[in-house]
Amino acid sequence: MVVLIKIKDSWEIVQFFIFFMSFLFGVLGNHYFYVSDLGTMLGYDFVSYVLILLSLWVVGLVIMSSYKIKFLKNHSSAFLIVNVLLLIMLVVTFSSMDYLLFYISFESSLIPTLILILGWGYQPERVEAGIYMLFYTLFASLPLLVSLLSVYNCGFSLTLGVLNSLGDQGLISVIWYFTTVFAFIVKLPMYMFHLWLPKAHVEAPVAGSMILAGVLLKLGGYGLVRVLPLFTSVNKLYSGLWISVSILGGFIVSLMCLRQVDIKSLIAYSSVAHMGLVLCGLVVFGWWGLNGSVVVMVGHGLCSSGLFCLANMVYERVGSRSLLISKGLLSFMPSMGLWWFLLSVGNMAAPPTLNLLGEINLIMSVVSWSSLTMVGISLLSFFSAAYTLYMYSLSQHGVFYNSIYSVCSGKVREYLVLLLHWLPLNILILKGSMLIPLY
Repeated sequence: MVVLIKIKDSWEIVQFFIFFMSFLFGVLGNHYFYVSDLGTMLGYDFVSYVLILLSLWVVGLVIMSSYKIKFLKNHSSAFLIVNVLLLIMLVVTFSSMDYLLFYISFESSLIPTLILILGWGYQPERVEAGIYMLFYTLFASLPLLVSLLSVYNCGFSLTLGVLNSLGDQGLISVIWYFTTVFAFIVKLPMYMFHLWLPKAHVEAPVAGSMILAGVLLKLGGYGLVRVLPLFTSVNKLYSGLWISVSILGGFIVSLMCLRQVDIKSLIAYSSVAHMGLVLCGLVVFGWWGLNGSVVVMVGHGLCSSGLFCLANMVYERVGSRSLLISKGLLSFMPSMGLWWFLLSVGNMAAPPTLNLLGEINLIMSVVSWSSLTMVGISLLSFFSAAYTLYMYSLSQHGVFYNSIYSVCSGKVREYLVLLLHWLPLNILILKGSMLIPLY
């Protein structure tokens, strides 16, 4: 806490420190499949390694893209402290070797996110959005706490990796499975439990949107990686349920994206479609599915975060997030047109982005489970490209709104933020072995 108080007034120092930490962790950390650096309830394997690195990177970019808070002196010290606390909670969550510590840090990350939405959000509706997020998450995660306490009460260990499988115990095992998995399904979020996500994204400031899309949705996927091995026999019975809801839900959400007029809402709904495929890969219980899920989580984190950053840059200049008002941006902000194109291409999983590598793995794993899923996946892929092109063409082309005056096309800091989103998204595919250590 003393360190936070000392550095709270210096924006650049905090930003440099976070990027330096990500560099050190990336270079010095081991990322093999076994758990390394086991300490007091903390350690990490390759999934944790990748997601901790993503958390450090995204939080650094969040601070870099929120300079307007510093210039307007809108409680910038409190903003920095909330972001650093959120980063600490995320790192503890991803490196927890104890289920109870994982649960506590998993839930703790909700508080700084709520403070970001309520404290630096835009409209008065942010209170409703915050309550939506709070109640959805708490309602789903209380059964998880009961489940973990039941595991401990039955004489099992809560240490990660020691507990292999709870075995098949009939109806009790099914209830146990659903209460444990439900918290992560809502956090991911799966279709039908996704209503909190567009509300939270639309009302959150750019920092809240970037962290939500970049890291917090990945908590759901990471949690499933950790708890699904406990229910191997029950998961086989219900994997069809999750896959059918995810693929069909992804298709429906893609159609909803095609009628959105709010840029942030469109990007938020596209997250639901992408993370549905991640859920499919995880419940299939295959190496292809696990590897593909991790790669898509990283790729989606960078791509979505970059798109929210772009949407915010438009909002700061135009004063609206509506696609009906902020169109013709190619004439209005010509230099930003390239970044819109590059990140839109990433969102539709075109080469050479990480999203393509991950989605190929996921499609192979889901199709190997059932060839019937090819129909749903082809619709999902087609409409993914359709709504991304809809967003790009409607925002960039056409005649721009005549009450908008000429403004600065972009600052060096903004281009740097977008470059730091795009570069790892496209360069990391050359080092796929870091993300997929089993090849």
